[in-house]
Amino acid sequence: MITESEDISEIRRAVQALCAEFPGAYWREKDSERAYPAEFVDALTKAGFLAALIPEAYGGSGLKLDAAAVIMEEIQAAGCNGASAHAQMYIMNTLLKYGSEEQKQEYLPRIATGELRLQAFGVSEPTSGTDTLSLRTVAVRDGDEYVINGQKIWTSRAEYSDLMMLLARTTPREDVASKTEGLSIFLVDMRKVVGNGMTIKPIRTMMNHSTTEVFFDDMRIPASALIGEEGKGFRYILSGMNAERILIAAECIGDAKWFIKKASDYASERNVFGRAIGQNQGVQFPIARCYAQMCAAELMVHHSAQVFDAGGNPGAEANMAKLLASEASWAAADMCVQTHGGFGFAEEYDVERKFREARLYTVAPISTNLILSYLAEHVLGLPRSY
Repeated sequence: MITESEDISEIRRAVQALCAEFPGAYWREKDSERAYPAEFVDALTKAGFLAALIPEAYGGSGLKLDAAAVIMEEIQAAGCNGASAHAQMYIMNTLLKYGSEEQKQEYLPRIATGELRLQAFGVSEPTSGTDTLSLRTVAVRDGDEYVINGQKIWTSRAEYSDLMMLLARTTPREDVASKTEGLSIFLVDMRKVVGNGMTIKPIRTMMNHSTTEVFFDDMRIPASALIGEEGKGFRYILSGMNAERILIAAECIGDAKWFIKKASDYASERNVFGRAIGQNQGVQFPIARCYAQMCAAELMVHHSAQVFDAGGNPGAEANMAKLLASEASWAAADMCVQTHGGFGFAEEYDVERKFREARLYTVAPISTNLILSYLAEHVLGLPRSY
C-alpha cells in the first residue's frame, strides 16, 4: 500500500465529503438529460479543489500534481465524473509555466474564485487527430491582433468555459526549420468571440462528456492573447500533456476502485443457490485480479506524479501510468458488469453509466497504440513506426 502524508489523507476525506452530496441519482439525471453538472463543478470550485495547482500568490492552494491526482482519483472513486472539470487542472500548467506575469495576474485569481472557467483545450482537428503537427488551424498576425481560421474537434466543455487554450499554426509548415516549430498557444476569451468568429456545435456521444466541435471564421483576438513566444507552442503543451495523462490516469484508478468496491459489495450481498455469489471462485477471482491490476497501476501513477513534481521529464512515466491505469479501469468495468449480471445493465445501479465513461480512456486523450509506439521508440530505441 502507498504511504501518504496526513495532508493528503485530509484532502481525500474532504473530497469524499463533498462528493457524498452528489449521489448516483444526481449523475443519472445529468446523464439522462445530457446536462452539464454545473452544481458539482461550482462546489469543487468553492471548495478550492479546482484551484489546487494555482500558486497561493494568485489565490490558489499551491499544491503539487500528486495532490491534484488524489483529488481527481477520489472524485471518480465516489462515483462522480471528474471529466466535467479536470481540464482546468492540466490546462493550467501551460499558463503557469509560460504565461506572462500580466496574464497570470489577469486570469489566475479569477479562475481560482470561479469567476472564470478555463475548461476548453483546442488542439485536436478532424483531419489530423493526434498528429498535432499537421493541424490546419492558422493564426495570422494583423497589427495588434491575430486572425484565426480553422476547426477543432473533441473540444470538451467549450459550451461551459469562459476561456480556451488554443493551439494554432502561426508559421507555415514549409517555412520552419524544425517540424515542431511554427505552432503557437493562445488564451482566448470566449465570451468575446462566441458568435463573433467562433461557432460551437455539440457532439452527442455514448457518455455525457459535453464535447463539441469549434469553428473559427476570421476570429480576431488581441495579440496579448499569445502565451510565451510565437512558434513555440508545441513545446509548451508537451509538459501540459504529461500532466493531463497523469491526472486522467489518477481518475482511472478512482474508477477502478469504484468498480471493484461495487462488485465486491454486490458479490457479498447477492445470494443464489443458498449462498453469496462471491463465495464462488469464478466470481471472486476476477475481482481479486482487477484489484491487483489496479494496485500496480496506482504505483505508476504516483511515481509519474512525483517525477513531474520534482521537475523531471515524466514522458515515459506519464504514458505508462495512463496506459496501465486505463486498462485497469476498463478491466474492472467489464468485471463489474459481469459480476452484476443483468443488473449491470440497469441504470439504477450506476454500473452501466460508469462502464460507458470508463471506455473513453483507452482511446483519449491518447490512444493505447500511440503510447506503445512512444515507449518502443523513445524508451526502447526501436525504429519509429509511423
